[in-house]
Amino acid sequence: MLDSRYRRCPATLALMLSLLTTTCLRPPPEPAAQPGSVSNASAPNASSASSGMVSLALEPMKELDARDAVAQMGVGINIGNTLENTTTWETGWGNPLITKEYVENLARLGFKTVRLPVAWDTYAVDGQIQPEKLGRVGEVVDWITGAGMFCVLNIHWDGGWIDSSAKDRFPTTYATFSAAAEQKYRAYWTQISSFFAGKNERLIFEALNEETKFDNAGSPQKAYATLTHVNQLFIDTVRKTGGNNAKRLLIVSGYATDISKTCSSDYNLPADTIPHRLFISVHYYTPWQFCGMTEDADWGKMAPTWGSPSDVAELERLFDMMQAFCARNDIPAFIGEFGVTEKKESASRIRFLSAVFSAALARKMVPVLWDTGLQISRRAPYSAGPDLLHTLQNLTARTPATRPEPG
Repeated sequence: MLDSRYRRCPATLALMLSLLTTTCLRPPPEPAAQPGSVSNASAPNASSASSGMVSLALEPMKELDARDAVAQMGVGINIGNTLENTTTWETGWGNPLITKEYVENLARLGFKTVRLPVAWDTYAVDGQIQPEKLGRVGEVVDWITGAGMFCVLNIHWDGGWIDSSAKDRFPTTYATFSAAAEQKYRAYWTQISSFFAGKNERLIFEALNEETKFDNAGSPQKAYATLTHVNQLFIDTVRKTGGNNAKRLLIVSGYATDISKTCSSDYNLPADTIPHRLFISVHYYTPWQFCGMTEDADWGKMAPTWGSPSDVAELERLFDMMQAFCARNDIPAFIGEFGVTEKKESASRIRFLSAVFSAALARKMVPVLWDTGLQISRRAPYSAGPDLLHTLQNLTARTPATRPEPG
């Protein structure tokens, strides 16, 4: 996440944007575009989705309580810099097309959840998601759930139209949630959730990504209230499409997906029509000096290592804070992204990744690693890097003890 301290200095902002192969807020600079976009005429459901409004046979669906689902969702991973691409869909940021073999290898590595970030607005025509795009996403969703994993499908950054900081590009949605943005948001979720209404409990919808600050709302309280409105709009829109969506697990967003800001008294959860079907999403890139920075900036120095007592104490404090929020609100946390640049010391990377996985699992949260193809190759034989392999082996060797609920 980028906050206002980074935006004050253009040089610092340029540095931050150059680091975002680690995080997902913006695409990496100078994308290595690959010619041609994928043709998905043969993808399932593509031909019947001219408006995104389709009627599919309902798959048998288990009614999962969100807290019960946590244990089944285990540890997860993102397929980043791919279907959320805004240059040439899926391949424009240098990754190859997702394959069934790659997805199945994620399951073999031990992942139980795959988060699938998607750009919809960039490729929509007059507010309509094109059938080949819905069909291709549906194909990947089926590969993920067919491999026994949960799939979390969202509306991702997609140019930032939901809460844009680019006034020249999105003048009607500049740093707020305008009427135009609301109309578009409702339309897209109607199309997406209608298309997938027949899918079983292993498909989970996530409201949005990190675009939740709404700095132009007028006050911090109005910004928080705007996010509550967006989350409520998401729930209401999905539930109204019927089918299995009436009882589907859903993920709403924390404020700026930041733990401290989400745990603020200004944050209010939306209401649902059915109890215990919601998760709250936050991300974890703390400290940014270690997770994302590879050189010093005017506001702080790059941290080359992680794992000191103070580092661990900070992580424990923030995860305890999030656990207390979850207990107060009777809702589990979905750590939709965390990660560290591959340019840091190997031992520190392993310590950090292991600590975040363990902290989340011990508190009955779902930790989902951000990956853009650097942690696990997108090309056969789809090898995982040594740091991630070591981390996963550590998790397999020792299941973290569950921490008691606060209070």
